[in-house]
Amino acid sequence: MKEFREERLKKVIQILERSQEPISGSRLAQDLGVSRQVIVQDIAYLKSIGYDFISTPRGYVLSKGRSKISKLVAVKHGTDEIMEELMCVVKNGGRVVDVIVEHPIYGEIRGMVDVSSEEDVIKFVNLMKMTKTEPLLALSEGVHLHTIETHDRESLEKILHELRKKGFLIEEE
Repeated sequence: MKEFREERLKKVIQILERSQEPISGSRLAQDLGVSRQVIVQDIAYLKSIGYDFISTPRGYVLSKGRSKISKLVAVKHGTDEIMEELMCVVKNGGRVVDVIVEHPIYGEIRGMVDVSSEEDVIKFVNLMKMTKTEPLLALSEGVHLHTIETHDRESLEKILHELRKKGFLIEEE
């Protein structure tokens, strides 16, 4: 039994190391012949021994430490402008990693967004609509933070320019 688990853990690592995209727990479970709950436990165990897994709405990613430029940006907009804001980032070569809001009781609340293409943005927004889920920005009158990643400084500058032009970017005065 122990050998089977160790072999499965190695396979989980191999699958995620080779993947360029997030892989869902359900798909891992199906590929490895176990339940999704077993995969959740395996990922938790692997995290506890030092593997850097990221859970996203589309699945698990093993952080590969690729060279990226990362910036935390403050923005403000309404729920109806989420797609427009995210498209400003992905159309200019960026990835929106997360969303962060400040809550008066709970402090910082962070949710994974993980969108890097127009298709990702459409899926993300459609999922919010289908599930009738309130976005985190609703907790903070539209004010929130995003971690944005790009592969070069030029892309980051284009993204900031677009967010500024649309009136989304909150800047220091």
